[in-house]
Amino acid sequence: MKIIDISRDLLNSPVYPGDPETKVQNIRSIEMGDLYNLNALYTSLHTGTHVDAPLHFLEDAESIDAFPLEKFMGSVTVVTLPHGPITGEVVEQYFPKHPTKLILRTKSDNVFFGGAAEDIASLGYDLLGYDRPSLGGDNEAFCHRALLSGGTILLENLDLSDVEHDGEYYLVALPLKADGLEASPVRAVLLEQDKGF
Repeated sequence: MKIIDISRDLLNSPVYPGDPETKVQNIRSIEMGDLYNLNALYTSLHTGTHVDAPLHFLEDAESIDAFPLEKFMGSVTVVTLPHGPITGEVVEQYFPKHPTKLILRTKSDNVFFGGAAEDIASLGYDLLGYDRPSLGGDNEAFCHRALLSGGTILLENLDLSDVEHDGEYYLVALPLKADGLEASPVRAVLLEQDKGF
C-alpha cells in the first residue's frame, strides 16, 4: 500500500491575506538547561491544509465537530481541471457524478464563474478538496456559502505534487477534535486503492 502525503507544512505555508502569522513560542528547551522541550503554537485554523465547516461562512451552522469521521475519509476521485474559469460546462464535463468525495488538481487561472459553485453543490459531494487556499476568486464568499450550505465540506490547500495520476484513491483527512470551531488543520493522505478498501 502506498501512502501519499498531500498536506502542506503548517509552519511554512503562506498565510491567507489578513490572517495572523503562524508563530511558535519556545516554552522549555533541553538545550537551555530545561528537563524537556515544550513549544506553543499560534496559527489561524485556515493556514496550511485544513477543512472548512459550514460555520465558516454561515450563521448558526454546523461546526467541524458536528460531522462523523466518515465525512473526512473514504474513496475519493482526483481530477485535473483544464485551464480557465470553472463554468457550468466544465462542471458538466469534468466533475464525476458518482463519487461522494472529489479532489481537484487546479491551474492558476481556475476560479469559480457564475453559478458553477451551485452546480457543484447540486452534485451532493460530502467533501470537495483542492490544491489552493481558495477557488472563489472575486466570488469567494458566495462560492463557500453555496458549497457549505449544500453539506459539502471543503478540504483546502492540498499539496498534490506527489500525486502522479488522476483516478481513485482512499482519503484520510481527519480534523482535530475540538468543539465549536469553523475549521481545523488536518494531515491529509491518499492511499493507493486496492481490493482491501
